[in-house]
Amino acid sequence: MTGSSRPASRVVVLMGGPSAEREVSLSTGKGCAEALRGEGYDVIEVDAGPDLAARLADLKPDVVFNALHGRWGEDGCVQGMLEWLRIPYTHSGVLASALAMDKTRTKDVYRAHGLPVVDSVIRCKAEVMAHHVMAPPYVVKPNNEGSSVGVYLVAEGANDPPKLGAEMPEHVMVEAFVTGRELTCSVMGAGEGDPGALTVTDILTEGWYDYDAKYRPGGSRHVVPAEIPAAIFDACMDYATRAHAALGCRGVSRTDFRWDEGRGADGLILLETNTQPGMTPTSLTPEQAEAKGITFGALCRWLVEDASCDR
Repeated sequence: MTGSSRPASRVVVLMGGPSAEREVSLSTGKGCAEALRGEGYDVIEVDAGPDLAARLADLKPDVVFNALHGRWGEDGCVQGMLEWLRIPYTHSGVLASALAMDKTRTKDVYRAHGLPVVDSVIRCKAEVMAHHVMAPPYVVKPNNEGSSVGVYLVAEGANDPPKLGAEMPEHVMVEAFVTGRELTCSVMGAGEGDPGALTVTDILTEGWYDYDAKYRPGGSRHVVPAEIPAAIFDACMDYATRAHAALGCRGVSRTDFRWDEGRGADGLILLETNTQPGMTPTSLTPEQAEAKGITFGALCRWLVEDASCDR
């Protein structure tokens, strides 16, 4: 295992935490903990709280499996703490986690590496509710949350700006809306011998791919592998691999796309890269791994074996 002189036996699975994605993280963590026990690891489940550093110091794990989602767990904060404690951990390190969680900086990295994105601006919440800051259709969302938490779609021809809820931060991202299909591609490592880009999923829903569609059983239908032209499929695999490398991701990442079929290859754009993709029963990355012959247990074991410090 990277970062350790002997195989990991005691694994702490971090889950829960204080973010808006707490419930998703609990589901991810419990599923991963069960799978790791099935792989022979001594697993301890820890709901992350203010005493996390002290608890880890007491438990002395060989590896921390980071199943946290959202702020504090996915944005470089807990990664920095684990580096300080010198405990090997899964998924991306401090810098990649912080970059990928900040949607604006992610786009800056994409652009610098020739990856296609759409226009967006950061504006204060009051201004966005007072008038249209760009011509509809557009999307309003937090700059640093995931799982479609707090996403508002302003339709083409809308007269009024959106009424944003209390869950929205003081500054938000306003992004041009791209019509088309929801595609996604997971990447397992980028080194020699790693599985790399797995496959492409076409996500079918009745409407917006929101929090409910992502996590409610039956909320969306996944076509794996996506039944799309080979050129678009290959572009998704290539772009996801390049995004993983450009951001400095480690372990597993998942990059999401929109594809406007009417524009061909020019209609494919990157939305964001998730450094800690969901591992719930309805999640996309385990489904893609399964399609490549990698069981859920083997996926979790690979992440533990890949764990290290200095990520």
